[in-house]
Amino acid sequence: MEVSVVIPVYNSASILKDLCKQVNSELLYIDFELILVNDGSVDESWSVIEKIAKEFSTVKGISLAKNFGQDNAIMAGLSFSCGNYVVIMDDDLQHSPSDIPILLEKIKDDWDVCYADFSDNLHQAWWKNIGSILNSKQANFFIKKPKHIYLSPFKVVNRMVVDSLLEYKGTYPYIDGLIFQITNLVSQVKVKHFNRYSGKGNYNLRRSISVFFKHTTGFSIIPLRIVSLIGLLLSVLGFSLGLYYIYTYYIYGTTVEGWTSIIAMQLFIGGAILLSLGVIGEYVGRSYMAINRKPQFAIRKIVND
Repeated sequence: MEVSVVIPVYNSASILKDLCKQVNSELLYIDFELILVNDGSVDESWSVIEKIAKEFSTVKGISLAKNFGQDNAIMAGLSFSCGNYVVIMDDDLQHSPSDIPILLEKIKDDWDVCYADFSDNLHQAWWKNIGSILNSKQANFFIKKPKHIYLSPFKVVNRMVVDSLLEYKGTYPYIDGLIFQITNLVSQVKVKHFNRYSGKGNYNLRRSISVFFKHTTGFSIIPLRIVSLIGLLLSVLGFSLGLYYIYTYYIYGTTVEGWTSIIAMQLFIGGAILLSLGVIGEYVGRSYMAINRKPQFAIRKIVND
């Protein structure tokens, strides 16, 4: 198998048939498979996938037992992929299948990963654009992503990277974070980003923030070091203020007045403590999930396996 195309699907029943037709058309002369992973959709997505699988022998359908999340669904698809190269893309046709050959051509120049670069023409809500920028800055700092690389859900990875990704057994996989732990041979190609084919996007602000924090604490201990540094600085500040007040009392005979300043300081320090406990709790919770072996995904049904 030359190419596997893995697409996580969530509530995209109206798009899937056109998506499959376009993929089949663009990869007509390539030995490929299309793996559609139904991530607990609440619409007719799985029924559509079953019908498409009967029509196209190249289509493999996987239905997860519930909604596990995009990265988990991708891991499920990767575990069933056979291709020397694996294309990962969204199900809304904002990623055009016509760009797959372009990404494949680039990755064959001895790269391990090739991202689609949409940075110049994103078609999405303004707050998602801000989120993309923050996510990129976050990735530069926490997972050591090269600054010139645009993190895109549309990418091609080679078999070596796929096999390495599948060795990760953690509860909360983050595909891009794992990629930059595996290889530095990463390239990108500028392509066009299209409007969603139909319907509305599935990522709202709450889910985006949740993913942001999950990724921040999932692949780095830097947040723990940051809160430790904040705690150290507050301790030094408190100790210094204590020495200053003792000095002014014995030298000048003055005492500190004003309950407002004291309460404000207590609230500030209390907030910092709660923030630190929250970050620590996030790490403890993830460790608890890992120890209890919470599965990445559970498969209910497969077609054309």
